[in-house]
Amino acid sequence: MEQFHATTIFAIRHNGKAAMAGDGQVTFGNAVVMKHTAKKVRRLFQGRVLAGFAGSVADAFTLFEMFEGKLEEFNGNLPRAAVELAKEWRSDKVLRRLEAMLIVMDDRHLLLISGTGEVIEPDDDILAIGSGGNYALAAGRALKQYAGEQLSAKEIAKAALEIAANICVYTNEHIIVEEL
Repeated sequence: MEQFHATTIFAIRHNGKAAMAGDGQVTFGNAVVMKHTAKKVRRLFQGRVLAGFAGSVADAFTLFEMFEGKLEEFNGNLPRAAVELAKEWRSDKVLRRLEAMLIVMDDRHLLLISGTGEVIEPDDDILAIGSGGNYALAAGRALKQYAGEQLSAKEIAKAALEIAANICVYTNEHIIVEEL
């Protein structure tokens, strides 16, 4: 059975700011682009948390809702909400089948959440997921290291996605960037 997939998300904390970027492409199977302007980055918890997904769109929306519920339950405590979502996602028979990954961030934390129970906080304040994730990650690390103070978190996030879009066939240039 063919599936819809959504691809590249990039997030960075840099110079006291946080930004997350996502492309707009949704691909059906491996051959057909079904949508160019999907919004894969969302503001949650009264606009104080950013969340982005890669993977199955329907699964990601389920996870967004669950994660926002955990944020409400734990009064915006991002690490605690992430751990509780990962525990539930891994242990529930139905949820275990969800095919998506999330990057979540607030003004202090940046986390990757997966269905295998992983909650990972990167050492360098940069994360990327999806089919173009490694391209965006490499570009973002280079931009952060060599452009340093000259570029903002938002500018690095946008540029990293633009570079990934030039390389990855599952990533397009309809980029949405959110900043905290």
